[in-house]
Amino acid sequence: MQFGNAPVLCALASAAAIFCSSALAAYPEKSITIVVPTAAGGANDAMARVIGQALSAALKQPVVVDNKAGANGAIASEFVMRAAPDGYTLMLGYVATHAMNPALQKLRYDPVKDFEPVAMVGTSATLMVVTPSVKANNAKELVAALKAAPDKTSYASAGNGTAPHFAAEMFKLSTGTSMLHVPYKGSAPAITDTIGGQTQVMFPSLFTAMPYVKAGKLKAIGVAGTKRSPQMPDVPTLKEQGVDNVDVSQWYGIFAPAKTPKPVIEQLNKVLNAALADKGVIKKLEDHGAEVETMTSEQMRTYVQQEQVKWKKVVQAAKLSAD
Repeated sequence: MQFGNAPVLCALASAAAIFCSSALAAYPEKSITIVVPTAAGGANDAMARVIGQALSAALKQPVVVDNKAGANGAIASEFVMRAAPDGYTLMLGYVATHAMNPALQKLRYDPVKDFEPVAMVGTSATLMVVTPSVKANNAKELVAALKAAPDKTSYASAGNGTAPHFAAEMFKLSTGTSMLHVPYKGSAPAITDTIGGQTQVMFPSLFTAMPYVKAGKLKAIGVAGTKRSPQMPDVPTLKEQGVDNVDVSQWYGIFAPAKTPKPVIEQLNKVLNAALADKGVIKKLEDHGAEVETMTSEQMRTYVQQEQVKWKKVVQAAKLSAD
């Protein structure tokens, strides 16, 4: 079949290709926003600000951190999902928004279909901590105290479907203890109330907890993971103390809305991975208890899919619910 205006169509197509190519080549031409799904002051916020500074320096554009806490990360996730797929709105997603919460309940966003993974940032161990007024200094003593007074102790979480929630429920299941759950809008207010004694137990990331543990404002009971943390080598794992099946490693990554152009994703991945190789950036993250980990965009997509499968199995085995 022939078209009389074929040359015109070809010219238009060529012009469009040149326009798209030049637009992508110019990226970024304005400020970039990193949306954080939790309140300011927590691990996610701190991570985003470290990454934002590195991105800004590399891309020569301002990077703004926008905290959109609420609905266990769903508010921020839906906001980014609906944003223009142009590389100017990104999200600091993590294990809760892109694996745990979606495994726990039906949401209005799909962590795989609605996002383009940009880059992995790092991981952080989960630490079981208690307020200093709690007499227990290790897992054995804490389990004994909890069994002696069931439901007299409350634990804080960053919200239903977050790592602190999953870890605490797994701890209860493994030890046969009971605690009251107090969900917050992010780790920052949760850890503040734990320090103040309004709640007594929490499972924050090492990234969030370490400064307070070192300052004596919280007591570390054990690492909820397979190994001790290099940043706190004297704190044993819960498994070492006889508590099995509480393995909750937290991870953080940068995501963009689905259909963001591949060249933009590749550029951001390259810049982020280069930033994460910088000794200064590595030290900033390690000082807060996080270990840098990098991936390609496709490796990260596969990782997120695997994490979803993993936490769905945990939900089923522990019979967890969003209530």
